[in-house]
Amino acid sequence: MLAIEEKNLTPQQIVAELDKYIVGQKSAKRSVSIALRNRWRRLNANEEIREEIIPNNILLIGPTGVGKTEIARRLARLAHAPFMKVEASKFTEVGYVGRDVESMIRDLTDVAINMVKQEMQDRVKGKAAEKAEERILDILIPPVKKTGAGFKSSNSDDFDPQKASDSELNERTRERFREKLRNGELEDREIEIEVKASKGSPMMQVFGPQGMEEMGINLQDMLGNLGKGGKKTKRKLPISEARELLTEEEAEKLIDHEAAVQEALERVQKQGIVFVDEIDKIAESSSGSGGKGGPDVSRQGVQRDLLPIVEGSAVNTKHGIVKTDHILFIGSGAFHVSKPSDMIPELQGRFPIRVELNSLTEDDFVDILSKPKNALTKQYIAMLESEGVEIEFDEEAIREIARIAAEVNASVENIGARRLHTIMSSLFDELLFAVPDDINSGKITIDKAYVDKQLAGIVKDKDLSHYIL
Repeated sequence: MLAIEEKNLTPQQIVAELDKYIVGQKSAKRSVSIALRNRWRRLNANEEIREEIIPNNILLIGPTGVGKTEIARRLARLAHAPFMKVEASKFTEVGYVGRDVESMIRDLTDVAINMVKQEMQDRVKGKAAEKAEERILDILIPPVKKTGAGFKSSNSDDFDPQKASDSELNERTRERFREKLRNGELEDREIEIEVKASKGSPMMQVFGPQGMEEMGINLQDMLGNLGKGGKKTKRKLPISEARELLTEEEAEKLIDHEAAVQEALERVQKQGIVFVDEIDKIAESSSGSGGKGGPDVSRQGVQRDLLPIVEGSAVNTKHGIVKTDHILFIGSGAFHVSKPSDMIPELQGRFPIRVELNSLTEDDFVDILSKPKNALTKQYIAMLESEGVEIEFDEEAIREIARIAAEVNASVENIGARRLHTIMSSLFDELLFAVPDDINSGKITIDKAYVDKQLAGIVKDKDLSHYIL
């Protein structure tokens, strides 16, 4: 179920949510909010025409560091949709060494399956926790094997331990320990549990011939299943850690894996979002630099391979066939060297909505440093607060940081908001090193004088500024 359907978010509400994290770029936010709402409209449209309504893919054009990737990422989180970010430059056309473009859909499917399984596990967490508790009790107080017809537990006050059976005594002891477990009295006690052995070495990755996955063969799983037979390993852990592992294992047993795969496939097809970054790198420059060999040789081939995926086709994955007709594709690129018109006409036509993102100004940097929920200033405040040091930013200091970031971008290389990371890192370098050895508590105000002192050399010395990214 889409979050947009649960919350019934309108395009204006979606933009308001994106505003909490991304400064400016109103036209881009407007376009993606309409695209997301159109999914809800399609799912609620008349059945006769529902399949005919295809998404309008978006092409975001703008310099690096202005928020293209962040818009797509936040949109996917907002929609609780399967999301995959890929870089177009990593793909090559069929016949060359490199990743096949269809692998982006396979990766998206894996993301969706993990997402659905996690949701299913969350739903059965209560029942899984009960089963995990029983397993811990079985280790602490092993149950007595019943030989007869059992016993009737007695809650009366006239219980006589001398006359009680072993089963009854065992059950009463278990109940006492159950109470202690729930009260957290046994959290540090170590127990030995049996857990499933990890599936092979995490450092090992298996690459099969190109197209092998299309045949439904996964070499990694095949090798992982060679030792299948319920192999388990014993581990000694505190009850607090053992409970988490056992709850996870029990939740895994309770979910229907087949149903999870089917739901994930449906979710990919109806709600999937693929963000194709650096799409300008596969467009041949009109200046005539193409055709010199090297990486240029397969650029147009990648575009032609990408075309059927974006247009709508069936991709074979190890979990089943995925139709890409209703997956939303968001292309992104700086288009410094090439232009959108340098892409092959067919691919241009598959990205009908083009949005130009603006370069960030000094005022934008001020907003970025103060307004978003995840603003860099708030991140540094939170980090130093964990050490017992309280940080406060002066308004003039924030304005000065923004001015320096804008100046360095203008004089060296415009890398957008990423410049703020390097500036803030330099600003706090001395302070982060001094805490907690020299400074372990107290309140520090970052004012304009402190900013000028720490960052004085960056703008004055152009050679030095080259070292900051």
